[in-house]
Amino acid sequence: MAAASMSCVQLGLALSVRLFDQLGPLGVAGLRLAWAGVLLVVLIRPRLRDFTGEDLLACCLLGAVTAGMMLLFMLAVARIPLGTASALEFLGPLAVSLYGPGGGHRHWAAPAAVGVVLLTQPWQGGINPVGLAFALAAGACWGAYILLTQHVGDRVTGLTGLAVSIPVAGAIGMLAAAPSLSRVTWQLLAIILALAALHPVVTFSLELQALRRLTASAFGTLMSLEPAIALLAGLLVLRQVPGAPAAAGIVLVVIAGIAATRTGGRATVSSDDHCGRETPRDAQLPV
Repeated sequence: MAAASMSCVQLGLALSVRLFDQLGPLGVAGLRLAWAGVLLVVLIRPRLRDFTGEDLLACCLLGAVTAGMMLLFMLAVARIPLGTASALEFLGPLAVSLYGPGGGHRHWAAPAAVGVVLLTQPWQGGINPVGLAFALAAGACWGAYILLTQHVGDRVTGLTGLAVSIPVAGAIGMLAAAPSLSRVTWQLLAIILALAALHPVVTFSLELQALRRLTASAFGTLMSLEPAIALLAGLLVLRQVPGAPAAAGIVLVVIAGIAATRTGGRATVSSDDHCGRETPRDAQLPV
């Protein structure tokens, strides 16, 4: 599920870059979030009275960091290659893998980190500093997104948590997209609707289900596959050709990601939460 999610993310991002000339990065990301919020509300129809105050707050926080993650990353890929931006953003999940709940695979984070360095190649210099800052900020949001998604997924049944968090992200996205709305056409709206269904609706739904089965630490290390997928998407869609060091980085992050999934399952106990489901032992994550 996580691998399918990452593939959808990078395909959606690569296709979105092609729309930057018409709407700009914030316009594309904001409208995608808004469409995703509409789709989830229509399909899931969440009832706010079914949420506790704490769970509703967690969903709203998840929506805020989701918006930050997507908007900041789109600003990054407008300035630096997709693979480089994804590698830098991965430092957020890597931090979760090293220090987050359910640790125990930290030795696999080391080759993942080396792979990210090879993908980024900081010794060459010349990287856009603003793009670098946006990618790192998106990474911080991504780390928070992993922890909050697992928390929401453990406490709220089905996809109802996403049906609250993504509309919140969509509202923030629309504020960011406001300067670009005068350039929107019906054709662009239809294209972005299709992109929103791919990412974030499908991707975030898959990630929510994956985080119900993996520890946050294992999931963070598994995300090391995403820079490699981003390089492939950049090559196929945007014709961004990686060099030999980047290819070596791909091998390292793939090894780390596969190894993480072998030891990252979550144990369950037979205690019921307020929704009547079994609750994983490490469900109580900080919000």
